[in-house]
Amino acid sequence: MRCSGFLQFSIRLVALAATASASANIDNNLPRQTGGVGCNVATFANVLPLTAKVEKVEYVSAGGTFGEPLTDLMYPIPPTNLPELCAVIIAVASSPVSVYRFGIFLPAEWNGRFLAVGNGGFGGGINWLDMGAGVRHGFAVISTDTGHNSTTGDIRWALNQPEMKTDWGWRALHGSVTLGKTLVTTYYARPIGYSYYSGCSTGGRQGLKEVQISPGSFDGVLVGAPAWYTNHLNTWVCKMASYNWPADDPKHINWQTLPLIGAEIVRQCDAIDGVTDGIISSPEQCDINFDALRCSTGGDPPSNFSSSTSCLNDAQVGTLQNVYNGYVVDSTGEQVAPGFLPGSEYQLYTVLNYSDSSPYGLGYIRYFLLDDPLFVATQYNDTILQLAEQFDPGNATADDYNLATFRDRGGKMLLYHGAADGLVPATAGSLYYDRAVQATSEGNVTAARDFFRRLEIPGMQHCGLTSVGAPWAIGGASQAASFGNDTYSVPGFADPQHDVLLALIDWVENGVPIDQVVATTWNKSTNPSSGVLRQRPICAYPQTAKWDGTGNVDEASSWSCNSEPSQVANSAGSPSYMNPFSVIVDVFRFLSI
Repeated sequence: MRCSGFLQFSIRLVALAATASASANIDNNLPRQTGGVGCNVATFANVLPLTAKVEKVEYVSAGGTFGEPLTDLMYPIPPTNLPELCAVIIAVASSPVSVYRFGIFLPAEWNGRFLAVGNGGFGGGINWLDMGAGVRHGFAVISTDTGHNSTTGDIRWALNQPEMKTDWGWRALHGSVTLGKTLVTTYYARPIGYSYYSGCSTGGRQGLKEVQISPGSFDGVLVGAPAWYTNHLNTWVCKMASYNWPADDPKHINWQTLPLIGAEIVRQCDAIDGVTDGIISSPEQCDINFDALRCSTGGDPPSNFSSSTSCLNDAQVGTLQNVYNGYVVDSTGEQVAPGFLPGSEYQLYTVLNYSDSSPYGLGYIRYFLLDDPLFVATQYNDTILQLAEQFDPGNATADDYNLATFRDRGGKMLLYHGAADGLVPATAGSLYYDRAVQATSEGNVTAARDFFRRLEIPGMQHCGLTSVGAPWAIGGASQAASFGNDTYSVPGFADPQHDVLLALIDWVENGVPIDQVVATTWNKSTNPSSGVLRQRPICAYPQTAKWDGTGNVDEASSWSCNSEPSQVANSAGSPSYMNPFSVIVDVFRFLSI
């Protein structure tokens, strides 16, 4: 039974008071420092190495804005409504032929914490928007441009530039973190209390890479939808062009059909969790009935889709199966990169429907791997994968799975991934997690959960957003920018119960493990003023959210985290399904790898 409007309002007031108190405890855990004195070039120039220089120092008053709207191709929109702060830009020569830059926001009221934020795709530019969201919490925040200036899918800057590739791969972030910490402690004249990282997609990969090469950089690491498997993922994205092109081939699925396929998959798999709400909550358990996607040849059609003008022929079904199967080596049948999960169809245009091949795949091979701008997707074969494994340009692939040093010094990591991601499959995130658990904790998930946890968010796409009304906002990297350039956290819910960054702080500093985070969406998914549509707990693996059977399914209080691990069927995305030799044949908007 629903509560009356007044009772709901009263309950909400109590909840807001409780969460505000919890948030205040985190915000006040470290002493704040009022600063501003020393916001000048000399303060920073005096401690820089000879290879670095101050490009800009600017005082920003409360309510002001800062960024590079005329020159930052990747992040041209500056954050607004900033707290009083000192903004700094530093340039560092990383080699005789390469330079990276990084920005710092130093708030007048500092909470004693350091935060580095990540980037997206192959784009170059200081991520001012995520810096703006972080500084609103009181962090001293840094972001690097990764050594170049470009949009996310423009990779031409890498052609014959091995040093710039290395900057993008790991060096720019590592150097920015190291030097950034020196500048922060210099400015405030006291040590940093705790250091954190937040990034999604390429930003997720950057975070993993930094932990692997420098386990002492961060106390807490927030990794979203990590594109960590660079040499496998980007090559597979190029190979996927062969699944769906040319456009006049019977196997081709046009982009307009993908949402219709997605709706049919939701129809098939929605109720697996016991709730019919338009959200696939257990995609790993979904055995897709491909006959319900094929064009009906007579009799009673198995689905409305199969009798529609959008139904698929056998070749198109094969295209779809290839996407679910993952990267399978033609000659051996070995599965070398995991496939997309059911529910990702709404966003699969990002890898299937460029007129040639996605720039994240084709551009990677042209400008990173082969240094051959004339390479075309039709030339792809599996020897390209072998070259990528051999050379790994920029040393970008973040495939060191032993995190024991990070663990042993007390580090905490939270990896989150949208199950409906149509750009970096959620199975890639779970693959890294599984391998790290094996390498660090001998396969013992319970032991690994002491320092490393994973959230899979049903219905969430790449780094955020949804096409099915699923709760998606959790305070993850770049999510605040979805609401505009003057927001931070989860609007209306800036507390550890709803914001993963605040939850991570609580885990690191107060020993409160992240068992669940409540995700939120609104009636208009990027407009909080439209009112909350749904909230739901996202449970730390291996737990899953279970409805109580009686409460309002759109309210988080009607769900709890099941203590029993979810069972994974031989379905799309699971390892046994992804190898076509092991089963019968019928059995990924933030576009930035």
